[in-house]
Amino acid sequence: MNTKPGRNVVVVGTQWGDEGKGKLVDWLTESAQAVVRFQGGHNAGHTLVINGVKTALHLIPSGIMRAGVKCYIGNGVVLSVAKLLEEMAGLEKAGVELRSRLRISEACPLILPFHAALDVAREAAREKGGSEKIGTTGRGIGPAYEDKIGRRALRVQDLKHPERFAAKLRDLLDLHNHVLTTYLGSAAFDFGPHLAPYMQDGRVLFQPVFDEAMRHAAILQPMVADVSRELNEAHLRGDNILFEGAQGTLLDVDHGTYPFVTSSNCVAGNAAAGAGVGPGLLHYVLGITKAYCTRVGSGPFPTELEWEKPGTPGYHMSTVGFEKGVTTGRSRRCGWFDAALLKRSAQVNGLSGMCITKLDVLDGLSELKLCTGYRLDGALVDILPMGADDIAACEPVYETMPGWSDSTVGVTEYDRLPLAARQYLERIAQITGVPIHMVSTSPDRDHTILMRNPFLAG
Repeated sequence: MNTKPGRNVVVVGTQWGDEGKGKLVDWLTESAQAVVRFQGGHNAGHTLVINGVKTALHLIPSGIMRAGVKCYIGNGVVLSVAKLLEEMAGLEKAGVELRSRLRISEACPLILPFHAALDVAREAAREKGGSEKIGTTGRGIGPAYEDKIGRRALRVQDLKHPERFAAKLRDLLDLHNHVLTTYLGSAAFDFGPHLAPYMQDGRVLFQPVFDEAMRHAAILQPMVADVSRELNEAHLRGDNILFEGAQGTLLDVDHGTYPFVTSSNCVAGNAAAGAGVGPGLLHYVLGITKAYCTRVGSGPFPTELEWEKPGTPGYHMSTVGFEKGVTTGRSRRCGWFDAALLKRSAQVNGLSGMCITKLDVLDGLSELKLCTGYRLDGALVDILPMGADDIAACEPVYETMPGWSDSTVGVTEYDRLPLAARQYLERIAQITGVPIHMVSTSPDRDHTILMRNPFLAG
């Protein structure tokens, strides 16, 4: 008897990240047998709340909290083995069995201490020179992707060959130490205690980096796999696969607010390249969308509000929504919902449907504003422009809608939402042209309204 192939869903953030993807991936994993991370690194931060217990994940797919689900780190991820092992230790201490379920692509480029040193030094040099900082996490993500694109990266598969690893590491250190010391003036910068064991006089040392990598290699080896092959085989035997994006569409290196972006492609199409499957295996794309907008770090934000002043809508969003970054702890800037931005996200991702998250944060606001377009150079535009300069020049055009006073926290049926909340959601769907298939009404796994299951949607 022939087995029917599985159905696969891609989950992406449609704004600047922090939309609540982790909770939804965890929730959807009830219908999946495998979850895959396909881009980014430990600059991502996904928070899950299960039975009131909060868990933060940075590298390991959010499906790890479901027993029996296989979790894959695809070739599109840049991997800090040190951070991965640290995250594994925390989960194992909490009683999560994961080593038999976690598979890591041998093609993942490695993040090593000199990548983080370059990241920190560049931001410090920008600030010293009077330029605006990009707002990176300082964790080496961008420099690791640069080595990948430059075809000089050390990859997970190199850990199996110590002599080859050592030779490539020496070449990389020659290059990057020259940049650190000669171009960036790294001897004058404070790199912090986490990089101190690897550095001397602004240079990254060979021996501590090599020794640590070899220790990590032995621990990692049982989990290293041909992820592309395993995913294709899982699909053919009928497994449902969930592809978990990190960051958000407006941080995509091509389609985001460049140059204030991350260093990878965050859009749905990259799930194919970053995991090693054909694009025909991506059956449904779910856009996770916050009921308002937030952004961490620098860069244009057309609907940004004054979010540090008590008594303002922005302050309400910031405090009620606990808007601090999971990875960095930085406060998130807050603003009104931007439907014109969502049009751009829908276009570049091919969204099948949306899940609106943190609707409950808007409880108690008497009035809401919804951005439907912008004034730019004297003209009205109804979709987010490309590039930071034009976006920074946009003046938002708003519709005003009534808010609601009733609590939406924990509501699990759409008809039980306040009328004004339903009208707000329906107007978002109308303007963006994307149907809303799910609504999240608190961080808890079970506080979710399901109108259409992505794994069943035709």
